[in-house]
Amino acid sequence: MKHTIALTSCLLILSLPKAFGQSEHDVVVYGDSSGAVVAAISAKREGRSVVWVNPTGFPGGMSASGLGATDFLGKQGTFGGIAAEFYRGVAKAYGTDFVRSFEPHVGKKVFEQMIANAGVTVVYNELLDRTGKGVTMEGKRIKSITTLSGKTYRGRMFIDATYVGDLMAAAGVSYTVGREPESQYGEDMNGVRRGDTNPRVHYGQKDKDHFVKEVDPYVKLGDPSSGLLPHINRIEGLTNGQGDKKIQAYNYRVCLTSNPDNRIPIEKPPGYREIDHELLLRNFDAGDMRLPALVEPLAGEGKKVDWNNMHAVGSDYVGANWDYPEASYERRREIEKAHETYIRGFLWTMSNNPRVPEKIRQRTAAYGLPKDEFTDNGGWPWMIYIREARRMVTDYVMTQLDCSGTRKADDPIALGSFGMDSHCVQHIVTDTGKVQNEGVIWRVPPKPYGISYRSIIPKKGECENLFSPICLSATHVAHGSIRMEPVFMALSQSAAIAAGMAIDKNVSVQDVPYPALLEKLEAAKQIARPEAWKRAPTPKTSPETPGKKK
Repeated sequence: MKHTIALTSCLLILSLPKAFGQSEHDVVVYGDSSGAVVAAISAKREGRSVVWVNPTGFPGGMSASGLGATDFLGKQGTFGGIAAEFYRGVAKAYGTDFVRSFEPHVGKKVFEQMIANAGVTVVYNELLDRTGKGVTMEGKRIKSITTLSGKTYRGRMFIDATYVGDLMAAAGVSYTVGREPESQYGEDMNGVRRGDTNPRVHYGQKDKDHFVKEVDPYVKLGDPSSGLLPHINRIEGLTNGQGDKKIQAYNYRVCLTSNPDNRIPIEKPPGYREIDHELLLRNFDAGDMRLPALVEPLAGEGKKVDWNNMHAVGSDYVGANWDYPEASYERRREIEKAHETYIRGFLWTMSNNPRVPEKIRQRTAAYGLPKDEFTDNGGWPWMIYIREARRMVTDYVMTQLDCSGTRKADDPIALGSFGMDSHCVQHIVTDTGKVQNEGVIWRVPPKPYGISYRSIIPKKGECENLFSPICLSATHVAHGSIRMEPVFMALSQSAAIAAGMAIDKNVSVQDVPYPALLEKLEAAKQIARPEAWKRAPTPKTSPETPGKKK
């Protein structure tokens, strides 16, 4: 017994440096996104020593936490590499060649298998110490990062693959939050937008994300002295195009099922207040009979859907997230809980309040949380949907001009093509005393466009061994197009490949030669250049493809 204890002690001592991250890695990936998975796998496949420090307890980010209805960048065939492997793996899990919308647990399982096959070391539930002790610099290079638990991870290259840019910010890299004034980069969709940049038809829906009826904003109908309903703001004096620090709304991409054997009913949540949903109810009272949801059927036999925001008042908790990007961890948890309470309350109201049209009430009441998803969290998604947070400011800022094709980056490493999209930023009172959604934008790029290598690395003179492929350098408008999960995966693979080149050539990330990088990207089956894009054939309509109506 004594020999067993002694041997165990020796093994523990030998394993301590690795367990506590003291050995130096070629690449340290810090992040909670799908891009973090891809970056770690890519670096490992190239023979690099890699550790992935994950601030959450699961792999895959939103692609494993409810965002099952993937927006394939607006056009097929615009990404390859490991991202394409993931989606092929998802389709294979369903015994088919193509799946657009999949169950969260399937996404998680595919990521887990890919991680295992690559032999990636993952450390879960390790949050970066953001008190000023979490990043150790040596000149203009990150030497190590330290988590709240006290573990330290040393590396030659670092990839910030978080949705919020915590590592990037802690390393002192330039960034911004909010909306630039449209004059700053020559855009016409940025800044405050009072309903002028969203066409009448979007996703086949007329006036998507806008009020189509006149709705009173006051606590007491018609009485301004009674004050405004919750979540409504006055913005007197502000005109279109003015910049601010506000960001588009977040929500949870809840997976719901209508299978009674697998259904957890949506109950009225603790802290529920009907006044928080009065705007929704008044919109129905005014005659807007649209279902305020984008409901996407998911593959499989579970009668599941991805329930997303739609129309005037939906599951987006508008205006409740503005301080999230730079908030403390404690404050972020409060914001997340508030969003959960709001969305649970929204679904309960939609199912039970007699002011909701009967057909909509019955349809919503048929759904509940699935027992077989997020089983350790009561069917509720693990991760809030962070549509926008910090964004780096670098030597090449992606803008509306890039998305529209007016300007073309000469060092593309991935493609974007989804519409320049922003959900509502705030509910406001119009000059006529009615409610309007402010900040909604939508415009589709004419064709796929290249995303600059310089947009994922700090500007010259700043950190020399860091990549930020998720919170990349892009304006609010351009980020609205780039922020798709497949794009994040492609950018993250490009970051990992560039990191390896920087190590081999012993240069900063800013000095990686682009021609050689492009050659390596294309050898890894990345689609990096717009001219390399070829329109893929559209799959035949099936229950897994968006053309199917249910």
